[in-house]
Amino acid sequence: MDISPLEQALHAARALVLADLGSGEVAHADVVSLVEESIVQRRWWVEEWPEGVEFVAGLVAQDVQDGLLERYGRWPLCPVCGSGEPHALDVEPELGPDPHWVCSEAGVVVAPVGSLGTVV
Repeated sequence: MDISPLEQALHAARALVLADLGSGEVAHADVVSLVEESIVQRRWWVEEWPEGVEFVAGLVAQDVQDGLLERYGRWPLCPVCGSGEPHALDVEPELGPDPHWVCSEAGVVVAPVGSLGTVV
């Protein structure tokens, strides 16, 4: 059985974002529902713009981050900055391949999307 590049990208994006949510112990059922909602929206988006398939992981991460901000607050919180106001990491590039979590205040790459659990 062949899986289309679109489905491969969507499954990979789901797994990466769920890994990051799990590392922060926020992968509760309602939060996982945010991931699934984003996957549905991004499936339509990539069907309309197939060249965007390599951007799906970063977009799903941003969608979930936005949904969490509206419902619960900032996520993921920056593990780099030890002082000052707690702040969330950003996904960079906003629309591009190979998305990473970045602390814009310190100007450092923290981890690739899907690898927050490896940050010490």
